[in-house]
Amino acid sequence: MIQMEIWKVGFVGLFFVLVECGDMYSSKLVHRFSDEVRKVRVSRNGEVWPQHRSLEYYGKLMNGDLQRQKMKLGPQFQLLFPSQGSKTMPLGNDFGWLHYMWVDLGTPNVPFLVALDAGSDLLWVPCECVQCAPLSASYYSSLDKDLNEYNPSGSSTSKFLSCSHQLCELRSNCKNPKQPCPYTVNYVSDDTSTSGVLVEDILHLASGSCMAANSSARAPVTFGCGSKQTGGYLNGVAPDGLMGLGPGEISVPSRLAKDGLVRNSFSLCFKEDDSGRIFFGDQGPAGQQTTSFLPSDGQFVTYVVGVESCCVGSSCIDQTNFKAIVDSGTSFTFLPDQIYNRVVKEFDGKVNATKASFEGYPWQYCYKSSSEGLPKIPSFTLKFMMNSSFVVQDPVFVIYGSQGAVGFCLAVEPSGIDIGTIGQNFMTGYRMVFDRENLKLGWSRSDCEDLTDGNRLPLAPANGSSPNSLPTEQQNSPNSSGVSPAVAGRTPSNSAARTSWGMSFKLCLTKLLFQLLLASSNFRWSLYTLAL
Repeated sequence: MIQMEIWKVGFVGLFFVLVECGDMYSSKLVHRFSDEVRKVRVSRNGEVWPQHRSLEYYGKLMNGDLQRQKMKLGPQFQLLFPSQGSKTMPLGNDFGWLHYMWVDLGTPNVPFLVALDAGSDLLWVPCECVQCAPLSASYYSSLDKDLNEYNPSGSSTSKFLSCSHQLCELRSNCKNPKQPCPYTVNYVSDDTSTSGVLVEDILHLASGSCMAANSSARAPVTFGCGSKQTGGYLNGVAPDGLMGLGPGEISVPSRLAKDGLVRNSFSLCFKEDDSGRIFFGDQGPAGQQTTSFLPSDGQFVTYVVGVESCCVGSSCIDQTNFKAIVDSGTSFTFLPDQIYNRVVKEFDGKVNATKASFEGYPWQYCYKSSSEGLPKIPSFTLKFMMNSSFVVQDPVFVIYGSQGAVGFCLAVEPSGIDIGTIGQNFMTGYRMVFDRENLKLGWSRSDCEDLTDGNRLPLAPANGSSPNSLPTEQQNSPNSSGVSPAVAGRTPSNSAARTSWGMSFKLCLTKLLFQLLLASSNFRWSLYTLAL
């Protein structure tokens, strides 16, 4: 017999509590704004709780009802990408070896060249600058036009987030709940940060499907009006802003899914020629390989996967299992120290080339190339659970001189801690799917041009090519004046062992999407489903 007690139907979110007692089960549905829920949400998240039957109270109920209706109807678009096209661009070591793309913000729309970072959550752009990177094209050898600074007063759709907003994490620093919400994000690279206030404005997107009558979408997103940057952000990394693609509630993929525009998933694809694509809503082809995302302390705070073993050539090395962050904001790949030492030793034994060192490059295992070119490079494979294999297409970094290739390095470094990072270089040649809805990472070989299993997508806006094209010549000679390969993940809360670039690693802390609490041995359990 199952007895169900329902408290206040017509709610926005619920606690579900199922208790077994003998042969009877009972379940009660608890109103989102009940005292029981408030004790959990306020104590954990510091939320501002709406007063019962106030205007804010009914507004939140109505907003929740609208969100649920969107979920029932399904997403409005199959795929979305920035209005100037899905193409991403690498701009060499002048810009920290990250991938960039143009996004349009505000009304009228203004283009920004933002770096793509799956290791953090916040989208930010330079704004009301007190301390920002130079935006003049003359400062960078890869730019053919000046970069832009966001002006809140210049956009008719811009508004500041108040300190009372649920996305304001620094509300304790506010003197007045109505004042603009401040933000500060510290990143892994030494003394690299952005700070300012949070704003909401329109992100302009294009549709990759004829599911909807309109070919464009105007999505309200929350982002940082970054008035002060430090560290790498003043020296060439992301001078015009950064788009965090992490699982946090404030990230662009989270907002697009919550508003019912696309499925809660996105893909990144990087080609061997260093070009790439991004698609919001993409859940990948049916035949892709997958592995589950892993929680950290019970929370899905970033994209972590479990590597069962590492293989070099045909040799799979014992006891090389570790956890790794999958992060497009890290240029190259890092392994935990003990695993790194075993992997590079195996690689070194299989390379038919003379070891060498190249000034200005951080990697420890580098080799000379002969007049005939590069030797055969041993394959590098990551084995995941359920026998999924990830064969790295391009594990080395080729070094060029005036006469062509002069050598190459295994583009892997020790992380200094017990977690690794799968960076951009290991993703090359794959369509990487961050399926947040099913908590899985998917991958399949791809040329990054056709992502629909036979139905070619419009990869640029219908009105033609982007007006903000850039030359994309790489700068990878040892004498170039660029910056170190970038790591754009969130900074640790305490100091960790540092790599040769003075960088450290630790998972960032973001808000939990949902939480499963299992209690004692009498089979009594509680499932807490948090409001959207």
